[in-house]
Amino acid sequence: MTKVRQKTTITRQNFTKVRHKMTKKCTHKRDKKQRIKQNKMTKTRVDVKESVRGQTIFIIQTIPRDVNTAIMELLVMAYALKTSCAKNIIGVIPYFPYSKQCKMRKRGSIVCKLLASMLAKAGLTHIITMDLHQKEIQGFFSFPVDNLRASPFLIQYIQEEIPDYRNAIIVAKSPAAAKRAQSYAERLRLGLAVIHGEAQCSESDMADGRHSPPCVRNTTGHTGLELPLMMAKEKPPITVVGDVGGRIAIIVDDIVDDVGDFVAAAEILKERGAYKIYIMATHGLLSADAPRLIEESAIDEVVVTNTVPHEVQKLQCPKIKTVDVSMILAEAIRRIHNGESMAYLFRNITVDD
Repeated sequence: MTKVRQKTTITRQNFTKVRHKMTKKCTHKRDKKQRIKQNKMTKTRVDVKESVRGQTIFIIQTIPRDVNTAIMELLVMAYALKTSCAKNIIGVIPYFPYSKQCKMRKRGSIVCKLLASMLAKAGLTHIITMDLHQKEIQGFFSFPVDNLRASPFLIQYIQEEIPDYRNAIIVAKSPAAAKRAQSYAERLRLGLAVIHGEAQCSESDMADGRHSPPCVRNTTGHTGLELPLMMAKEKPPITVVGDVGGRIAIIVDDIVDDVGDFVAAAEILKERGAYKIYIMATHGLLSADAPRLIEESAIDEVVVTNTVPHEVQKLQCPKIKTVDVSMILAEAIRRIHNGESMAYLFRNITVDD
């Protein structure tokens, strides 16, 4: 009886560094194996050029600026592989899109849950991603999700690239980011500061029916139900909890997209005496005028990983620096391919990380 070894194929989508890491372990023949086309109406079509029956497929999909097109490509590609009888279809998505839309707001929708259901229906059986906006998002999926962490790479950057980092203090730009900041502070043995009271986008309730008039006394004499009224929140003046005077301020977060909050936080920290300000984040979306705003602000450096392409933004703003995390993604692919444990990649990772 001849033993047939199962082959793993990786389909490449822009994340070329992972490809180089895995060249010796897996085959890469995208031009021959699979072709993605878009017709004049921008409809996506995928042709699988050779048999994938019984194979394990890794789809590496980086999310570019056109998020919806990238998602549709991923769905169509996964479904094409599913209908071609692939055994396992594993999506490697360094930045999971729509992760901020993971909570119900008024009459909105939890888009992240919808996307998880669509990926499962398309045929994906496993996902490798990095720093989900909320860890509870893993519960939206009906298949395994490996949520890798970028914090070891960012902490290493702080230790090696920031002079006199021992005089630094980790800053959370809002109370919601305090847990992440506390994790960095404990690992670097540094102090912690929290910015409290910063302006946030308020939601108007005037037009959604929540201020409908209460029930009135009807003809039978019965009164309507009277419910206690929730008091409106009053935001305190912006304050910094912690001493940042004469220190290097390092603001940590998971996503840098609209940098308005970071610029405002940097100005407050400068007023409080911080002499250098760094921004550390996993996903550098840097939308719209983010490069210009960073260049004109009090921020000294913005450090992000390469989970999202941002070469154009780096050309526009020399303050933007990149940390390469392809090594851990490649190792995750190798371990899954060889059936090895993933626990090594989560050493010393706690629930709050």
